[in-house]
Amino acid sequence: MSEEILINVTAQETRVAVIEQGVVQEIHIERNSARGMVGNIYRGKVVRVLPGMQSAFVDIAGTRAAFLHVADMWGSRQQGESGPPIERLLSAGETLMVQVVKDPLGTKGARLTTQISLAGRFLVYLPNDKMHIGISQRIEVPSERELLKEKFQQLLPPETTGGYILRTMAETASVAELAQDVAYLHKLWAGICTRSLGAPALALLYQDLHLGLRVLRDFVGENTTRIWVDAEEVYAPMQEFARDYTPDNMERLTHYLGQRPLFDLYGVEEEIEKALARRVDLKSGGYLIIDQTEALTTVDVNTGAFVGIRNFDETIFKTNLEAAQVIARQLRLRNLGGIIIVDFIDMDNELHQNAVLTELRKALARDRTRMSVNGFTQLGLVEMTRKRTRESLAHVLCEPCEACEGRGELKTAHTVCYQILRELTREAQQFDAREFRVLASQKVIDLLLDEESQSLALVSDLMGKPVSLQVESLYSQEAFDIVLI
Repeated sequence: MSEEILINVTAQETRVAVIEQGVVQEIHIERNSARGMVGNIYRGKVVRVLPGMQSAFVDIAGTRAAFLHVADMWGSRQQGESGPPIERLLSAGETLMVQVVKDPLGTKGARLTTQISLAGRFLVYLPNDKMHIGISQRIEVPSERELLKEKFQQLLPPETTGGYILRTMAETASVAELAQDVAYLHKLWAGICTRSLGAPALALLYQDLHLGLRVLRDFVGENTTRIWVDAEEVYAPMQEFARDYTPDNMERLTHYLGQRPLFDLYGVEEEIEKALARRVDLKSGGYLIIDQTEALTTVDVNTGAFVGIRNFDETIFKTNLEAAQVIARQLRLRNLGGIIIVDFIDMDNELHQNAVLTELRKALARDRTRMSVNGFTQLGLVEMTRKRTRESLAHVLCEPCEACEGRGELKTAHTVCYQILRELTREAQQFDAREFRVLASQKVIDLLLDEESQSLALVSDLMGKPVSLQVESLYSQEAFDIVLI
């Protein structure tokens, strides 16, 4: 399927949309004030070693200390489970070169490794490794894997050190292109080593490419027909990068000069708004409910208004088939990661279950992110995992509601009224005030003046003190104060 890549640039952020057959499949956002840290290499300083967890907290000049597990230390990884414990490898105060493998997520700090890896167009270079060659898992045919490995081995000079992983795009690369990638990565690593020699603690030794250049390195495939860029300040460096490292992309790269905003032209802004909603409508009339928590994401499939044309089993089957395709797209669009639980509509027919699972795996195969999908559990749920290396779209664009604090629900006006009445009684027992004044939202005050007026009068009589009411228009429904006069 043909795809186009749109790059929208402002002074504050860069946004990328991947369009496949006219439909938005992926959204990537990078803000200048909060660029992602994945791939960055630092001279980190060990803050604390935790023998009980076999891990350490390392300062890399972030707001939170980053996390380094013993299994992610290069020397320990080579020796497997028999390697030395972390307290013998690290001590508080020492510095070491580390690379970020996961951005800070929620309350968690960044995840680090000392196994440095540098990504090129066709290769990933592992400078600390012993000499070996790995092949991308997406190249599945054994004969093709072996031919690619042999082709790559022939171009490596005898004195070459470090390991290499051949990326999926290496399958169609020429020997000259692979050699160019090797030279680029070796030069990049030499520069990092030079900077690290005199670098102080917490120094940034290498920062990964900005989003526009990563598009050329990581996103463009054989199905990409056009890359639209709407800002000259990003288009020019992309041209230079493409000329040096990805010449095939030169003819695909286009500077968009239209009057209408690029994302509006392709309906991307509308898709972003839809991707922030809980409910996703299906063409058949069914719908999905997607709820994201810190631990996992749940997807619930419902038939909704779809009644089918044959029988109930066929209705359920058709809804689940459509849902499988939409779920795969929503995971990419929203960048949902971690544990994902899908509750398809219950199907008694095992053939239908297998067909839905096959459709789901087929739709997920286009995802750039590593995933694993299990079959239906005894409860009829599908469990899957999707590698999480950066914040989801909702976490980038949204924050918890100040009124509900992320619960997604508010206390009813009645609940707040009864809470106020209890608080008045409690305050009267502790303080001898002349009058008690209640400050609350319009809806709560209206309820106290109308339906709950008798309850308020009863509390006032028990207290032996008058109670006055005052509307505060800026208060949420749950907020209230009691002022002693």
